[in-house]
Parts: sequence; structure tokens; C-alpha cells
Amino acid sequence: MQKYILTLTYLLFVSVAPLFAWGQTGHRVIADIAYNSLTDKASAAVDSLLGRKGMVWWANWADQIKSDTIYPDSYDWHFQDLAPNLSDSAVISTLHCYPQHGGRLWQTLDSLRSLLADTIKPQGQNHIDALKFFIHLVGDAYCPMHIAHEDDLGGNRVKMNWFYTPTNLHRVWDENLIDSRGFSYSEYAEHLVARYSSEQEEIEKAPFDSLLLQTYQLTQDIYDYQNLNDENTYHYIYRWHEACEKQLYKAGVRLAKWLNIFYK
Repeated sequence: MQKYILTLTYLLFVSVAPLFAWGQTGHRVIADIAYNSLTDKASAAVDSLLGRKGMVWWANWADQIKSDTIYPDSYDWHFQDLAPNLSDSAVISTLHCYPQHGGRLWQTLDSLRSLLADTIKPQGQNHIDALKFFIHLVGDAYCPMHIAHEDDLGGNRVKMNWFYTPTNLHRVWDENLIDSRGFSYSEYAEHLVARYSSEQEEIEKAPFDSLLLQTYQLTQDIYDYQNLNDENTYHYIYRWHEACEKQLYKAGVRLAKWLNIFYK
């Protein structure tokens, strides 16, 4: 399928399921990791558009704007649900032949990259909004439940208990795992940089299709774990908190990489 550029005023098919990735803390963690990895030029450019450290304060805007009429059909820009048990080549092909259903995350990211890389156009409100969407959606691309299964609405229909409170698989990965660490966003970002910085160069150099495969395989492992019917929340945190942290760190590193390219 031929790729085409989405303008931010283009109206997309809107879904109806509740869907938020990483929660507010997670997106701020990603933005903070990225902000502290920007070059001086990129940092100055982003600050001039969003305010000092504005990319952190605006990290959740793309979720909040769903309740406004300015971009009423941006809902399915946030996810790219994929079928289970796909081959590696089938997963990668979704980056080049956009799926006809299950979200438009890949298409939207491609469009935003093209828009933000075009330095000829004046950097007006359309550019600022594109930047705010991009900051958020790069994070969504590394959330396992945003490339999860379409038939269960990205884990929203997979029921779970979190310390005896009913919830679902999507929310566990959005918020519960992150909040269980008890960090503020800045503390968590600092912790992740200290723990995983030795992997930064490898993550920066990795092709996106290989990172996508890693996330897809993680998603499959998460679903497989559900078959164990282990409802001990402490077991779940112990099993999955490191995988969650690595995804947050990868997202922050890759976001910084792109912003450094756009504003070099």
C-alpha cells in the first residue's frame, strides 16, 4: 500500500474503547529521559516551541485532547493492534503496508516524522501540535498493550485483579506496574538512565523493525503468562517490572534520537 501523509486535520475512523498508554507517569518518564538526552540545539528548539522542559509537561496532551473537538478522530492514532502468532516478516510488513484495521499508529508516526522533518515550512501551531503528538505516540509504540490483540481491545477485555481490585491487562501495563514502583516521574527517569544507560547506544542504532519485533514478542509473552492464572500481584510485579522499565527506557532513547535529527 502506498504510504500517504496524514495532515493533523485529516479525519480518521474513530474507535470507542477506553485506551491510554503508560498512564501520565509513564509518558512523563519517557519525555524526561528524552529531554535529558537532547543535544543543545534540539533542546533549544523544543524549548522554543513548547516552553522550557515543555515536552514533559505536554507529554500527555495527546490523550487529553481526545475529549476536545479539535482533533476528534485522533483516537486510533495511538495503537496498532496485531494478530497473535505472526511471523517476524508479517510483523515487519505492517510497517510498510499499513493494516486496514486495528489502529493507525504506524501511519501516523510516519506522517508526523515527515511533517516535523520538513524545516522549510514555518513552525506554526500545526508544527507544535505535531510535535506534541509525536512525543506521546513514540511512547505508545513501545507499550506492549498498544500492539496487542484487536479482539480484546488491546487487553481491555482481559480481566485481572490488582491487589484484589478488579482491573484489566491494559490498565496493568498503563499504570499499575509503573505506579507500583512508587517513584515520581523524574525519580523513575533518573533510575532508568542509571540502570540501562549501557544499552543506550545499541538502542539508538537498532532499526525500528527489530525493536518492534522485541515489543511484539514481549506482548506475546505477556498473553502467555495470563494462561498461568497467577493472581498473586507480587508475583506479577516481580515477573514483569524489568520488562516494563526497559520499554520505557527504549521509548525515551528513541524519542531523543528523532528529536535530535529533526532539530539538528
